[in-house]
Amino acid sequence: MQPAPGPADAVTGAPPRRRRWRRRTLAVLALFGVGLAAAAVADRAAPPVFDRFHDHSAVVVDREGRLLRAFVTEDGMWRLPAGPDDVAPLYLEMLKAYEDRRFDWHPGVDPVAVLRAAGQAVRHGEIVSGASTLTMQAARLLEPRSRDLGGKLVEMLRALQVEWHHDKETVLSVYLTLAPFGGNLEGVRAASLAYFGHEPDSLTAAEAALLVALPQSPTARRPDRHPEAARAARDKVLDRMVTRGVLTAAEAAEAMAEPVPTARRPLPFLAPHLTETLVVAGADDAAMTTLDAPLQEALEDLAARTLPGLDGQANLAILVAENATGAVRAYVGSADYFADRRAGQVDLVRAVRSPGSTLKPFIYAMAFEDRLAHPDTLIADVPRRFGDYAPTNFDPEFSGEVTVREALIRSLNIPAVTVLDRLGPARLAARLRQAGAPLVLHDPAEPPGLPIALGGVGVTLWDLVALYAGVANGGSSPGLTVSQANGSAPAAPTLMQPFAAWYVTEILSDIPPPSALIDPVFTQFGRRIAYKTGTSYGFRDAWAIGYDAQHTVGVWVGRPDGTPSPSRYGRNTAAPVLFQAFDLLPRPGRDVLPSPPAGVIAGDGRLPDRLVRFDTPTLIATGPFATVAGLGIGPSPLQIDFPVDGSTVELPRLSDGSYDSLPLIALGGERPLRWLVNGRPVTASTLRREAEWHPDGTGHAEIVVRDAAGRAARVTVWVR
Repeated sequence: MQPAPGPADAVTGAPPRRRRWRRRTLAVLALFGVGLAAAAVADRAAPPVFDRFHDHSAVVVDREGRLLRAFVTEDGMWRLPAGPDDVAPLYLEMLKAYEDRRFDWHPGVDPVAVLRAAGQAVRHGEIVSGASTLTMQAARLLEPRSRDLGGKLVEMLRALQVEWHHDKETVLSVYLTLAPFGGNLEGVRAASLAYFGHEPDSLTAAEAALLVALPQSPTARRPDRHPEAARAARDKVLDRMVTRGVLTAAEAAEAMAEPVPTARRPLPFLAPHLTETLVVAGADDAAMTTLDAPLQEALEDLAARTLPGLDGQANLAILVAENATGAVRAYVGSADYFADRRAGQVDLVRAVRSPGSTLKPFIYAMAFEDRLAHPDTLIADVPRRFGDYAPTNFDPEFSGEVTVREALIRSLNIPAVTVLDRLGPARLAARLRQAGAPLVLHDPAEPPGLPIALGGVGVTLWDLVALYAGVANGGSSPGLTVSQANGSAPAAPTLMQPFAAWYVTEILSDIPPPSALIDPVFTQFGRRIAYKTGTSYGFRDAWAIGYDAQHTVGVWVGRPDGTPSPSRYGRNTAAPVLFQAFDLLPRPGRDVLPSPPAGVIAGDGRLPDRLVRFDTPTLIATGPFATVAGLGIGPSPLQIDFPVDGSTVELPRLSDGSYDSLPLIALGGERPLRWLVNGRPVTASTLRREAEWHPDGTGHAEIVVRDAAGRAARVTVWVR
């Protein structure tokens, strides 16, 4: 039986009950509108704060995005940025299944979980389960606060705000970057690298389960301190994954059999000099370089293995670049970044050093361009004075007439200076400067002189590699770059004509390997290397720069403080490292020597008359007092170049209690030379101008050198 209708509304004819529901509905809608307006005002007044999310570790990566080095934040945390694409899909599936099954559709707060948690609390009189979503956890990580009821309500409101403003991918990125994993590890990427030694994009089921479990109690479950607690938490997650259909029972059992890591691994620390430079210079938080991380690691290992064979103060640097693009693939600034005695934190790739003989190929290239010489042109290797400059060969002997090819292969000094004298040292310096490799002169106010042919100038390993890459690239220097953001380096002006580059490559590729220990197969099957060594005055710098069809590699060895390293020169110190470095590079598809370009003249005995012999003054006499072009050439005055008279020399004590050796270096005089310290002979007569003295204690020392004519030079030093 239907109830009798109430009195109709005078205007609308609606019954009183309908009018009451209408008023109530309008009131609810009004309250809802007021609530929305209040929420909008509150949201505008206090939007979510993402400062912690953006305050992550600066990272530098290689060309494939692989981590080279990360830097702790100002608060001392390893907080590496990470997003959903950076982690294994299995990990994300397990994370959602364990923490927030309805994450993909709820608005930040899960009403089902809230009702379930409230009902359980009413029935049991206490909180039995939480209702925290991943979005709520992300909100708490952005703005940490108390875990009481008030803090929970604010957290829920913040979660709603976060999802009003951002998508689900951003929410996950916040969690994956800020979640705590024990100690100063924050974010899944830092945790994966520290506990497993690899990026989180390749997590196993066991590893993923452990990383799901750790943020719930990161201190109590730290695997490096509490491995059993970590294992129990991980296995609980794996059991839950079976219940929820993410894993089969067999997969979970297999994962439970995996051991839990019991120690933290160091995060990648590759190319520390370069990465530090990029971060200090204000590079992006995720600077992408042109480096190749596996090659960088292999070359750093090679440098570290080489270091024990050097003296206790020596170090080395290695640089690898692609010929065509100038992209730097490996950058080893020193062999041991933390070795204070070896000045390990000095970036030796960028250090200005004497290049020794490594500029000689560019001298001959200019002569080839000017048609002053050909590789088969004859040139005199005889004693010669150029004004007051009288260079000598590294080997005290002279060879008479040799070809330019032989002069460069044997790195003879007199022919190189002779050619530079014709070209002009200022012209060579200008050409190299235009190619992007300015030479550093001892006195910038003075014009460059002939000694630059033999290393009397400053240059960096970076610039030398760029120059040799230009030769390998057919005479066009690509310029070097380490930044992916900048693309290829802007091309510098032409370094040399293609035919001159071809001549240089032909000669340098005929230089034999540094020792018989190098595998003969190394120079076959498209892996012939064109290379040049160099040794600066006083054995201070040992160089080896080489290239194949694809890469240019540079190696420097020496003491960072510039003191001599006796008996260590380019061929016996740097060249073996160069060849070992090439052995770590992919083999190119073609030989280092391309087909002859236009302008190449075949050296088959039919050279034009002007190229048969380099036009030099006629040799009038031979021997130690030869005369060339009417200039008397006698020995320059005998003097001791090192140590300096009146100086104090600090020598480190070795592990056996003895002292390190003190190099003795003479200039001028007529060889052989004889050295004495405090009246006692140091060595028998020697043709070399260098010797080593091994002191048996500290104190005053008088050092004397005598030449074949009986002349003497002396210095007094204090050894401590």
